[in-house]
Amino acid sequence: MTDIFDNKVLCKNCGKEMKKAKLVKRGFQMRALICENCGNKIIHPQDELEYKNFLGLKNKVFKVKLRLVGNSYAVSIPKEIVSFMREQEKMFNDLVKLTFEDAKKLKLIFD
Repeated sequence: MTDIFDNKVLCKNCGKEMKKAKLVKRGFQMRALICENCGNKIIHPQDELEYKNFLGLKNKVFKVKLRLVGNSYAVSIPKEIVSFMREQEKMFNDLVKLTFEDAKKLKLIFD
């Protein structure tokens, strides 16, 4: 099946051909078409759906246990977060970065 973004798309406002672009919203990269003439934007429907899923996960609070494993502590990452990250293949890697952001905040970076 072909993707509509692989075809020429004309702007509904001015009739000019729209150009492919990448939009980044809250670190989430989305494919888009932008009209250079009037600024009209179309976000790829699949990317928009994935972004909505991301917002749903982002706004959800997960309570997880801190466990002692050997000489270190471990925190489990909920399956739905890992599944979402794996769907974003470009974002997922088995190695993550952990930083101490402030006195009560740890930051886990997948990249």
